[in-house]
Amino acid sequence: MEFKAIILTYMPNGSLDKWLHSDMNGLDLIRRLKISIDVAAALEYLHHGHTSTVVHCDIKPGNVLLDEDMIAHVADFGISKLFDGGTTIIQTQTMATIGYAAPEFGMEGIVSTKGDVFSFGILLLEMFTRKRPTDDMFSEEGSIKEWVSEALEQNTTTELVAPALLSREDQHLSAKEQCFVSIFELAMKCSAASIDERINMIEAAAALRKIYATIVAATEGRRPRYAFPVSIRNNAV
Repeated sequence: MEFKAIILTYMPNGSLDKWLHSDMNGLDLIRRLKISIDVAAALEYLHHGHTSTVVHCDIKPGNVLLDEDMIAHVADFGISKLFDGGTTIIQTQTMATIGYAAPEFGMEGIVSTKGDVFSFGILLLEMFTRKRPTDDMFSEEGSIKEWVSEALEQNTTTELVAPALLSREDQHLSAKEQCFVSIFELAMKCSAASIDERINMIEAAAALRKIYATIVAATEGRRPRYAFPVSIRNNAV
C-alpha cells in the first residue's frame, strides 16, 4: 500500500530525439511524415477532441516516443495544463524547454493551445533539417525559424534538408523538393510569432495528411495505404 507507481506502455524504439540525432539510426521522408502526423493527431485530440482542453507545454523530440511499429506517442505530461470552463489562456511560472517554447510562454508565462502549435512547428523544422533549435549555428540574433524563413524567401530550402532525405540522383527529386517546401511553409504557419497568426492543430494535421498523400502519389503512383486512426486517443499518451 505504500508503493505507488504510474505504469506506462514500454516504447522499445525509444525517443524521436534518438532517431533524429544518432548516427546509428535513420528515418526516411515517408517515416518522418508518418511520425509528424502521429504527433499532430495526438495534439489535435488533446486540444480539440476532449471535453477538457489539455495543453502539453513541452513538445520536443525527447517527449515523442516510438512503439514497436514506429508509431509515435506524445509523452511526459509533467508540466501540462488542463483547461476547463471555456478557458483558453492561463499564466504559469512553469518553465518549458528553451528553443521549443513559444515566445509568450518564455516572456510572460502565457499558456494556450497555440503554444503547443508553436512547439510543433519547431519540431517539424528539426525533423526535416536535423538541426536542433539550440544548435551552435543559431546565435542570439538568429533562430532555426529565421534560418528556414530566409531560405523560403530565397528558394533555397532544399539546401537545409537533412542530407539523408534528398539526393540529386533521386528520380523523384522535384516532387520531394516541393514536399519539403510545403512542410517548411506549414512549420512557419505553426510557429508564427503572434498567437493570432498561428493555425490550430486541426489545420496542421489536415495539411500534413495532404502533404503525405501528395508525396506518396508522386513517388509510388498510388493512393497512400497508411491508415490514419479514426480514434487518436492512443497517440496522446
